[in-house]
Order: sequence, then C-alpha cells, then structure tokens
Amino acid sequence: MAKTSTTTQGLRAAIERSGYYPALVAEAVEAAVGGEPIRSYLVHQETTFDQNEVRRHVTVLVLTGQRFIVSHTDEQAADSTSPTPYATTSTESVKLGRISSVVVSRVVANPEQYTPGTLPREVVLTIGWGAVSRIDLEPAACGDPNCDADHGYTGNSTADDLSLRVSEAGDGPETVREALTFAQALSEATADLDH
Repeated sequence: MAKTSTTTQGLRAAIERSGYYPALVAEAVEAAVGGEPIRSYLVHQETTFDQNEVRRHVTVLVLTGQRFIVSHTDEQAADSTSPTPYATTSTESVKLGRISSVVVSRVVANPEQYTPGTLPREVVLTIGWGAVSRIDLEPAACGDPNCDADHGYTGNSTADDLSLRVSEAGDGPETVREALTFAQALSEATADLDH
C-alpha cells in the first residue's frame, strides 16, 4: 500500500485513539518514517500495574518499503532525576533485509472446532533482527548414567528483539486482527527481499 493521506491519517488516528500522549508519539513516529510510503502499521497501548503504580506504554510498528520502524513510549513517575512525571520515547529503524525472523504464535480456544478465518484468542508477534539475543544454557550430559565427566554446556540462542502480545479479552478483536494483518505484511515484505 503506497503512502497516501488516508494511510498517514489512519496511523495518526490510531495513535490518537490510543490516548497516550498522541502529539508526542506521532511526532516521534513521523520523524522516523520521514517521507517514505507506509505499507502497514500497528499501534498497541498497554497498561501494567507495578506495585502501587499504574504504568502505560505504547508501541507503534510501521512498515515502509525499505524499513521496519519500532517506537516505544513509556511514562515515568517523578523520581530523584526529575521532580515531575515524564515520558521517554524511542524509535528504532531497521532495514528490512536485517529482519531474520517473524514469528506469529496464535492461541485458539477449542481447536477441534476451529473454523478457518476465526480470530485467535491471542496473538504473540516476535520479530528478530539480531540486535538482542537470548542465550539459554544448561549443563551438557551424555547417555551414561555412571559418567561423571564434564561435558560442557549446551543451549540455544534466540533472537527476539521485539515481542508483542495482543489478546481479544484485553485489547479487543480489532487489535488482534490488526496484529495479524501487520504480521502478514511484514512477513511478505521480508520474503519479497529473497526474490
């Protein structure tokens, strides 16, 4: 989808609907996108409870023809570094060719009765581009129960630079649908690079 005023307005409207510092979030996202055409986007606002505080966070994902842009905005309470509450906004721009994995995990209720096209109960979108990796190690062992030799360690390295969870109960069915649409657009964009 080429960048049209409708696409730009749709992104701006989604940011405003999130209700989370829309002017701040929109300015950061629009600066990162620049003049590139927007192919797809996803806005996800999340509220968490941290002891006695309620914290809000918004993530905006934008797909252009050349890049994947991630924006995070968090609010912070007044603390020793600031006498007033403040927000932190960051954007990261990733060339599409750097994206190594797009994982979509779907949770469906009553899978034996699943009908194609039914929305999942929740979706977890995990995107890796090599900036952050997680290594899980455990002691290696052999099949001999009497062996007491040191076999070193074995493990897995997983790239999961971004993991975003949306659910029908918490975010509504439209957000689940939007997450699936964005994931498909991103998967197709990265697959197009292989041709």
